[in-house]
Amino acid sequence: MKCCNNDEFSIRVVKDHIYFNGIFAEYKQWKWHGEPSTMNNNRVAESETVDFHQDLGQLGDINNGIEEREDEEISRDSNEFLKFVKDGDKPLWPGNTKMTKLNAIIESFNLKAKHGMSDHCYSDMLMMIAMFLPEDNEIPGTVQEAKKSLAALGMGYEKIDACPNDCILYRGEELAEAKICPTCGASRYKLNKDDVPREGVSAKVLWYFPPIPRFKRMFQSTTTAKALTWHVDDRKMDGMMRHPADSPSWKLIDTKWPEFGKEPRNLRLALSSDGFNPYRSLSSKYSCWPVILVTYNLPPWLCMKRKHMMLTLLIAGPKQPGNDIDVYLQPLIDDLKKLWDGIEGVYDAVRGEYFKLRAVLFWTINDFPAYGNLSGSIVKGYNACPVCVDETKPYRLKHSKKMVFMRNRRHLPRHHPYRKQSAAFDNTVENDVAPIPLSGEEVLSRVKGYVGRKFGKKNPIPPWKASDNQNRPCWKKQSVFFELDYWKYLPVRHVLDVMHIEKNCCDAILGTLLNIPGKSKDGPAARMDMVEMGIRTDLQATPGPNRSKFPLGSWNLLLEEKKIVCRSFFGMKVSSRFSSNVRNLVSMEDLRLVGLKSHDCHTIMQIILPIALRSVLAKPVRYAIIRFCLFFKAICSKVIDVSKLKQMQADLVDTVCLLEKFFPPSFFDIMIHLTVHLVREVELCGPVFLRWMYPFERYMKVFRGYVRNHNFPEGCIAENYIVEEAIEFCSDRFLDEGATTAGIPTKSLSGLCNGCKRLSGSVMVVVPYKQLQLAHLCVLRNTEDATPYFIEHMEFLKLIYPDMKKKKKWLREKQNATFADWLKERVANEMMFPHNQVSEALRWMAGGPRDLVPTYSGYHVIGVDFSTKDQDNKRTVQNSGVHLVADAMQVASAKDNNPKTRDMDFYGVIREIWEVDYYKFRVPLFKCDWVESSKGIKVDELGFTLVKLNRLGHSNDPFVLATHVKQVFYIEDPLDTDWSVVVRCPDRDYEGTLADEESDQIEVEHQPFIPTMPSVDTFDDLVGHQPSIHIRDGNEGIWIDN
Repeated sequence: MKCCNNDEFSIRVVKDHIYFNGIFAEYKQWKWHGEPSTMNNNRVAESETVDFHQDLGQLGDINNGIEEREDEEISRDSNEFLKFVKDGDKPLWPGNTKMTKLNAIIESFNLKAKHGMSDHCYSDMLMMIAMFLPEDNEIPGTVQEAKKSLAALGMGYEKIDACPNDCILYRGEELAEAKICPTCGASRYKLNKDDVPREGVSAKVLWYFPPIPRFKRMFQSTTTAKALTWHVDDRKMDGMMRHPADSPSWKLIDTKWPEFGKEPRNLRLALSSDGFNPYRSLSSKYSCWPVILVTYNLPPWLCMKRKHMMLTLLIAGPKQPGNDIDVYLQPLIDDLKKLWDGIEGVYDAVRGEYFKLRAVLFWTINDFPAYGNLSGSIVKGYNACPVCVDETKPYRLKHSKKMVFMRNRRHLPRHHPYRKQSAAFDNTVENDVAPIPLSGEEVLSRVKGYVGRKFGKKNPIPPWKASDNQNRPCWKKQSVFFELDYWKYLPVRHVLDVMHIEKNCCDAILGTLLNIPGKSKDGPAARMDMVEMGIRTDLQATPGPNRSKFPLGSWNLLLEEKKIVCRSFFGMKVSSRFSSNVRNLVSMEDLRLVGLKSHDCHTIMQIILPIALRSVLAKPVRYAIIRFCLFFKAICSKVIDVSKLKQMQADLVDTVCLLEKFFPPSFFDIMIHLTVHLVREVELCGPVFLRWMYPFERYMKVFRGYVRNHNFPEGCIAENYIVEEAIEFCSDRFLDEGATTAGIPTKSLSGLCNGCKRLSGSVMVVVPYKQLQLAHLCVLRNTEDATPYFIEHMEFLKLIYPDMKKKKKWLREKQNATFADWLKERVANEMMFPHNQVSEALRWMAGGPRDLVPTYSGYHVIGVDFSTKDQDNKRTVQNSGVHLVADAMQVASAKDNNPKTRDMDFYGVIREIWEVDYYKFRVPLFKCDWVESSKGIKVDELGFTLVKLNRLGHSNDPFVLATHVKQVFYIEDPLDTDWSVVVRCPDRDYEGTLADEESDQIEVEHQPFIPTMPSVDTFDDLVGHQPSIHIRDGNEGIWIDN
């Protein structure tokens, strides 16, 4: 290379300069280093990089301390890299000046990753592309050849042998060469039919993806490096909680270790692990366990995206590691220790400097069984709550043979009336106070006795016996995470997963209400348990000769009510991608819901169930369930008002106590109890959507799609992961601007026409002149360039009609009728002057649109699919509902000439989709039937917005810009079929680019609302102390064979 870098810098620095900045501007092609060539590397040169060569001396001074160590590390890695650059820089075919071999591989592999192509499909596609290109092209022949070309970009992985009984890893000086497990005596290698070890064929393998080089590489991408300091540079700080950076846990790290907090590039991490079957079946015979890290330095719309979810461990099956997972976590813990101490020589591509990188692990994210495996807590039995531990104090039901958790009144204020209402609860007066969660230091002091316990399936934890004269244990081991120096100081080390808690609560409520076999918490055993507890004894069975009849409890739906609820579910049509088709979840024959997935339960619990229950059950029971549903809706908000968390916790405790009044004791399993601790974790850790299992469960599906060879599932996952990892790293540099990858969803663009596309063919219609003028006026009123002309025209009207200048309504109507013609003349006069200020868009608009209008049945606008009402009638989704917030004149009466202008909510249904053609460009409009505002819209006592879709208004203003509306859908109100409940759809703005507050809530989940709930005292007035409230009216019952 003809430059001075070889003389003044280490080879590591020179390599970085070449790779991340490209050859100097005067160079024409990498391969020949400035020799004459026709190769054009514009696509590489245009990438976002930092210009080093102007400050070589300064960087040389910075790196004097680490050059010697770097020079020793170049041999194999540098040779592989140089070979990669030399091979990838070849023209795609001789004489090509636009595309290199590397560009082609990255572009094609990106398509493979985005669309889940199989290896065979990808190989066939390469062969087809090669056929279309000139001879001697450099397109790889197979997927294996393409992977080899990308191998130098991948970070790679390590394969560490493990004991098949999960006792040890064969690593370190003592165990690296061992052939037999020193703990259980099992062979390191698989045995053949004669029980002879097959040398070199490991019985079990841990696939380890070292995180340190991957963290280094994150800072080598200018896009990612800039995003990693978002929490300091661009985070909105207004007292609301949107991100873990707003939480006390984040601030604790900054306060307790100020040197760590001063460096914004230091990483804050979370870890998640769960098992899945890689064979696309729900069987539990094979369980593969990935361990994934996420980085909270990133903005909330990137934290949980596939690109930034870092696979660190892959624990091979078929058996799950269970409590022995600590054995497999040890390599990662060792690297986390190094990251806490600091990694020198990490290069920041944005600042153009090397720095010392440190990282801290905040918490783990798991479902409840895995929570016990990672934390060491016992998560079943008497001490099943990991927060209350030995203060959990459950009650064991003799006939149901299960533990129930009914001490929720401890969380009430000291003098709350519920504490003394023994008959309404479990026949006890509650005098205890809520247990105080243990700190990390207190937990560590209690688990020290578990240090030194041998791991492995041959060393199970001995069961506790009452004769041991010891308290029941709360832990089964000391978690390996306590090896991290800072772990004991963190307020929350393992978070409760709201996703699984919500699903279990939803299953329990639906199963009990609809009396679904296997899901219901009611039954003969539950009734006998209540009799034994001395509560609600009037619900016991009435024996008969062959069958016994149980009266319906307050929690049971009558037959007609079951039909109402199921018909409500069956008739619901939601918008695209809102949830699965609700109709498919309903069995009208059995009057039950079947096949519910986690996200179905999420949607039902927060949106659909409160609507379906509006006309069934006694009012106190119905409101208690709705309150419980609305708690999950509030806690899943993307923006948390910290000042309201205390009241949210109080409302939740009141609600759970209400459920205790109306539901059988068997209903209150550990999942219901854990809800009491969720608000505390929100307060300490931040929003739920960055701490639940949804993104990780989706990532498991991606891993399952990687498996092509069922004999080696983990190998398939590892190989595909490092290739996709390389593609994501190269995407900023080698892919075209605006190109998308599998790791980040498609970017939405806001604006008049951006982010829009047609979803159907067009039908050309000649529209009436009056309708066309209304559409034209809608476009003009929403065009910024036309605003000064509206103001000028209004002053003109006041001038020529001086008697009407105070009548705002008349002036507004007159302007609507005359503005288009006036503007056409006004712009034509202004165009006569050579240096006029009329924009090109306004010139075309002033001339008016064509009277031939293309209409469509579907349109895609900023991530959302809209369709006409006629199209919805043919489909199973509802995409025609719209909501608009706009300034509107509020008229007190027909004689009111001075109406007030304020923001108003408008709800409607799309009847037609137009593209108004201004010859040079088109503007998409929705022609809607709007609901009349005064008598067609209302809000009930629960906060639901209801509309009467057959009561129409605003007929003189039917048009709205497609980019100005939000999508809603309507569910028929079970109380009154003339009304429909409005459900607002979530925004799908992945990068928070829209200006309004709601758009900052970027996760594609449901927006919460704060309803006006009746006070708890209201329920006491309704219920009183009447024992008959527990029995439904009528003669219906549940019959059980004797």
